[in-house]
Amino acid sequence: MRIFKEFKEFAIKGNAVDIAIGVIIGTAFGKIVSSIVADVVMPPVGLLLSGVDFSSLAFVLQDGPEPVLLKYGTFINTIIDFTIIAFVLFMAVKGINKFKKKEEETPAIEPSSEEKLLTEIRDILKAK
Repeated sequence: MRIFKEFKEFAIKGNAVDIAIGVIIGTAFGKIVSSIVADVVMPPVGLLLSGVDFSSLAFVLQDGPEPVLLKYGTFINTIIDFTIIAFVLFMAVKGINKFKKKEEETPAIEPSSEEKLLTEIRDILKAK
């Protein structure tokens, strides 16, 4: 029973839930990027390259009723997917780091002389 209790504590902790949400959103984002690459980016690129459809590019390794294909065009699409996802994540992390840097650069506000005096009076009264 103890192991179930430990698992429940782990699964309900914020970190585990945050990771699960991140994975789900990442999966959905990956599908969106794949669609952008396949449906928006690659058709114009193929058109610029004399109408080449990258997803249909393949080497035939063995002919027959079910040919064995080395689909390097699909691999090219996957590399483009990865590049777009990596760039978007880079920009997101860069923005977050810029925001964090601004927070760190914000100087601590020095208390005024009246506030310092009131703090001293409070500490003296507290000590009595």
